Amino acid sequence: MFIEQGYKGNLGMWKYWVPILGFSAMMVANYIMTINSPVDTDVMMKNIIDKIGLNAFFILAIGPLVAGFFIILGWVYLVHGQSITSLTTSRKKVDWKRIIFAFSLWGGITAVMMLADIMLSPEDYVFNFKPIPFLVLFVMAVVLVPLQTSFEEYMFRGHLMQGLGILAKNRWVPLIVTSVLFGVMHAANPEVGKIGYGIMVFYIGTGFFLGILTLMDEGLELAIGFHAANNLTAALLVTADWTAFQTNSIYKDVSQPTLGWDIFIPVLVIYPILLLIFSKKYGWTNWKERLTGKVMDKEIFLAQNTEEAHV
Repeated sequence: MFIEQGYKGNLGMWKYWVPILGFSAMMVANYIMTINSPVDTDVMMKNIIDKIGLNAFFILAIGPLVAGFFIILGWVYLVHGQSITSLTTSRKKVDWKRIIFAFSLWGGITAVMMLADIMLSPEDYVFNFKPIPFLVLFVMAVVLVPLQTSFEEYMFRGHLMQGLGILAKNRWVPLIVTSVLFGVMHAANPEVGKIGYGIMVFYIGTGFFLGILTLMDEGLELAIGFHAANNLTAALLVTADWTAFQTNSIYKDVSQPTLGWDIFIPVLVIYPILLLIFSKKYGWTNWKERLTGKVMDKEIFLAQNTEEAHV
């Protein structure tokens, strides 16, 4: 059981709240500064990019979340006294094959969908490839993006989900809360200002998808692989002047941002199909219990683990 892995740390509910409250305070401050800024966000970002360049801006934008990866792992290991393995998975060791499969599957699907849209709507894109800047971006993105996305997984689907599950003694509360918070975290993204708050359906829906992956598979591996592939393809293949990731990507989207039904297709169509694929591959059963069932008491969980260790 993944949520019960939190029992393996030195429990103290305040230890769960410090990281998420600190991160939330940073997000709220960023959002307030964004909406109250006398300078348009697009203009401000453009001015920064003009001064330091896209690759340096990429590091500036992603850097705090990369730092967060090391902070959350350090907090869990040093303060909470929990192993990184038990924060990651209910298995005896991290299943890298799961991470690679989810990364390859979603990375391939995303790349195909992006290239298909470029072919079907060539007027919406310009070829943006510059060999040297792209090579620098590629190296930085391959190293930094998985750390950024893994931070979000360890924060929301890892540390917070385990803490909320232990507190609520069920699985549905942490699924709902972490999914909504994950979506709200993106409220300050530039695309929200351009497209509107309707895009929050996509962000919150993605949070639910990743939460379901975690609870059904009893570990973060599939969510980590999926999330890394999603952001890496976004950073390398297509950029736009109105998105959080503005990079030296291969193509640039020059279309006018609009909130259309294509925003909801991943949540309503693609994610359910992916869940079906994962469920068939990994033999998921008992969906209701895994998503809404009770969390085992600490004494029972530790007793079972002791018995298994002696078998």
